[in-house]
Amino acid sequence: NMNFLPGIWWSLPLVLIWATPPVTSSWWYMGAVGSSRVMCDNVPGLVSRQRQLCRRHPEAMLSIGRGVAAWTAECQHQFRRHRWDCNALERGQRLLGRVLLRSSRESAFVHAISSAGVVFAITRACSQGELKSCSCDPKKKGPAKDSKGHFDWGGCSDNIDYGIKFARAFVDAKERKGKDARALMNLHNNRAGRKAVKRFLKQECKCHGVSGSCTLRTCWLAMADFRKTGDYLWKKYNGAIQVVMNQDGTGFTVANKKFKKPTKNDLVYFESSPDYCIRDRDVGSLGTAGRVCNQTSRGMDSCEVMCCGRGYDTSRVSRMTKCECKFHWCCAVRCQDCLEVVDIHTCKAPKSAGWISRT
Repeated sequence: NMNFLPGIWWSLPLVLIWATPPVTSSWWYMGAVGSSRVMCDNVPGLVSRQRQLCRRHPEAMLSIGRGVAAWTAECQHQFRRHRWDCNALERGQRLLGRVLLRSSRESAFVHAISSAGVVFAITRACSQGELKSCSCDPKKKGPAKDSKGHFDWGGCSDNIDYGIKFARAFVDAKERKGKDARALMNLHNNRAGRKAVKRFLKQECKCHGVSGSCTLRTCWLAMADFRKTGDYLWKKYNGAIQVVMNQDGTGFTVANKKFKKPTKNDLVYFESSPDYCIRDRDVGSLGTAGRVCNQTSRGMDSCEVMCCGRGYDTSRVSRMTKCECKFHWCCAVRCQDCLEVVDIHTCKAPKSAGWISRT
């Protein structure tokens, strides 16, 4: 699970998987390496540019690890009601590698959200003074003007441009060595993820003056909560555009002429997704056997859809919940503990519940 922060070196390879190194890479086993020294030369699967960045910015690797935790949690949140729930990250690293080897919409989302997670983490580390190579945005200084009038840049503006630059250099490095269709797809989705973080950069201000009047304002730029980026990329996942390579091999064209050409903000994919109903190593599917479903829903989490028509089991469980909560002046909310009996519905397994593998 992700409760190891900040020491989550074991999850660091996930920022490299989309550059398709071996999934058994020793990045998974770097828990013993100290945060001040990274054995960059001993890590398989890195291209020379990534190795250079690792040696030059060892402290950034820990920040990237935090970014992995952020995007993993966000991926699991966004897919929590779907057959593929992004939990292959926790229950089998090889499965995630299989998902990323496909050119599906899920792979497109993972590339985008992971690239966004690195931008977010590096930018946050800059503002908190954790990296030697960057600090607050140096361009946000002196007087400025907006729709509300004049103000002075102050405080610490998030250095989003540095975060994007570092993420592009590190995450994209291996893709840039290849010129095939898959590399172009990954680079496109990586960029869409980086742009999504910058999209929610917001200006915050503090007023100065008599009795709180805004005769003077000090402002800075700050990233929004990562959930906003996740929600935005989730919409892009649902509206992802299937593409094919153009004839000269330099870009994409839509697979279905009825759809619009993808913009730099859209996610793109080449091949349709599997249904993820059964355990299948080749496609990175854990199947939906044992997954909790919603009996009253008509969405993707409904028992009919989640269980792929196999039916479900129902068990009655007791759990403690907070109830009869009252507000007490001032300023506390006090609740009682109540015992609640609920029905839990879980998907039945197929008749043959073992792994399917075509290899």
